Amino acid sequence: MKEKKTPPKKRTAAGQTKQPAAVKQSPAPKKVESDFDRRLAQRYDELKWLYCEIYHGDQAAFDYFAAMLRRSWEARKEDLRAQDRRRETDPDWYRRRDLLGMMLYTNAFAGTLKGVEEKLPYLQECGVNYLHLMPLLKSPKGRSDGGYAVSDFRKVEPELGTMEDLEALADACRGKGISLCLDFVMNHTSEEHEWARKARAGEPGYRERYFFYDNWDIPREFEKTVPQVFPTTAPGNFTWLSDCNQVVMTTFYPYQWDLNYANPLVFNDMTENLLYLANRGIDIIRLDAVPYIWKELGTNCRNLPKVHTLVRIMRMVCEIVCPSVLLLGEVVMEPAKVAPYFGSPEKPECHMLYNVTTMATTWHTLATGDVSLLRHQMDAVCALPRDFLFLNYLRCHDDIGWGLDYDWLKARFGTNEVAHKKYLNDWFTGKRPGSDSRGELYNDDPRLGDARLCGTTASLCGVEAADYERDPFKLERAISCDLMLHAWMLTQSGIPVLYSGDEVGQLNDYSYHQNGEKWDDSRYIHRGNFQWDLAELRHDPSTRQGKQFMGLRRLEQLRAAEPAFDARADVWTFDTGSPHVLGVGRWYNGRKLIALFNFSQEFVTASNGDEGPFEELIYGGSRDDLRGVELYPYGFAWYLHTEK
Repeated sequence: MKEKKTPPKKRTAAGQTKQPAAVKQSPAPKKVESDFDRRLAQRYDELKWLYCEIYHGDQAAFDYFAAMLRRSWEARKEDLRAQDRRRETDPDWYRRRDLLGMMLYTNAFAGTLKGVEEKLPYLQECGVNYLHLMPLLKSPKGRSDGGYAVSDFRKVEPELGTMEDLEALADACRGKGISLCLDFVMNHTSEEHEWARKARAGEPGYRERYFFYDNWDIPREFEKTVPQVFPTTAPGNFTWLSDCNQVVMTTFYPYQWDLNYANPLVFNDMTENLLYLANRGIDIIRLDAVPYIWKELGTNCRNLPKVHTLVRIMRMVCEIVCPSVLLLGEVVMEPAKVAPYFGSPEKPECHMLYNVTTMATTWHTLATGDVSLLRHQMDAVCALPRDFLFLNYLRCHDDIGWGLDYDWLKARFGTNEVAHKKYLNDWFTGKRPGSDSRGELYNDDPRLGDARLCGTTASLCGVEAADYERDPFKLERAISCDLMLHAWMLTQSGIPVLYSGDEVGQLNDYSYHQNGEKWDDSRYIHRGNFQWDLAELRHDPSTRQGKQFMGLRRLEQLRAAEPAFDARADVWTFDTGSPHVLGVGRWYNGRKLIALFNFSQEFVTASNGDEGPFEELIYGGSRDDLRGVELYPYGFAWYLHTEK
């Protein structure tokens, strides 16, 4: 047997034997917690509790949901993750008073998404740093409801570009400090969506994503308590599908099939679609028709408690995966029903909501010349917590619905709702003596004596009529009206949002009457192509475009510079001594703003009892007090007092 040899021992220079050194064990690498893991851990208990509560403890569905969130975060590019980290440390970034929004249709504004990217310098010149692109995801031709019948949440309408073009535009906007907003249609899909086509064909698992019934028994029970959205143009809440002998729920239009959010597969997949858009660089997701998303037999299927559960989960999803992304809720209802969608400070839901009732009340005030309802409405908004952030606007892509506080009007003035709606619609269509407004009715229902109103801001203010009549006096008055309304919008707390074209006083576009797909939808009267030739006049003060553009820009710049317009300011209304003049006060850090708005066609005198001295921000000059302030027709003023 051979002797086992041992390796020779090493010797030092002095001949000493040196033992082999013990091999040092490296410490185990410390596991670095990712941003995702940190954010998920902070919210995991509530997230799982709410999810399992609404989906009856379906652990497999929740596990898939959590894994999907991780996949979505891992797919988020580094530039967006860096923005997430920045905004996470500055959670009030979207409450700055220099934020100014604009909503536009891609095709009407610049043809394509690449065209919009080329026009970003114009938007910057307008002061816009919040850009809302109206629906642009793939929808069937002629059955899209203006893009709200989505057939593919991951494709752009081909004539507008590609998803890569949308992502490139988002990257360009981010580089210029512009946040991009996009609609996310939650309540329904198009009947052409892959899920709907498979459901129609009877493929297993797909009819459960919608509300399918073999006969009319259950639909008739729903109809007993569920209001109709479009009783004239799309009556009823269900549609019979003769090819498959089924009834399907269609709250809005027959080609828009309501999704069943009681099915966790629907919520999981729709949430993943939302995160897909967020990962393309969308900063604000507008949750379309969110009050409708939960259906229960025996209810009106509006604003049900589980709607808030789902929105709360979606808020946490964004905070975990993409905390730089905001949720904007589309809740077209009165303040009492809108406010709950903010959630609570401990359990927030939407970051922002539309101030839709104030918009409608503003136009009512213009037609009546009486500010009492607007003051009542403003007091209700001012009573809400200052953390609640509203988007304020004069016009949007949609019609003006006369959802006013008729109980208050009846108690105060004995107002009859039907008669008042007719008065308002007659005024804004130019049928009443003294009115120079030019609008058109939408969804006119003679049976109920109800209709909504369409038209651009400028045309509703009388600019179109004055321009057509070549009446310089009327034109100056109409431009004053337009600027006064914008000044009123800018005085409110929140984010002011312009409708594309309003900055240059774009007028109604009647060409839709000759369009085979649009002729019966009067909303297209204010969705016309942007008139770039007229916009070229925006720097010429002798033109109406120049007067409107430069006048509005000055107001926007004053607002951005003055701390009294801060979202944290105290806001109140006061009696001006005139039924035609709205008085609004704002105070922040020792700076007090007193604003006066004349909603009448006459010269009026208004007063405020606060101590001066006051500096007038728009026209210059100063006053020791605000007693007997003269305002011209549709005039307005911003007076500032600074405490020593």
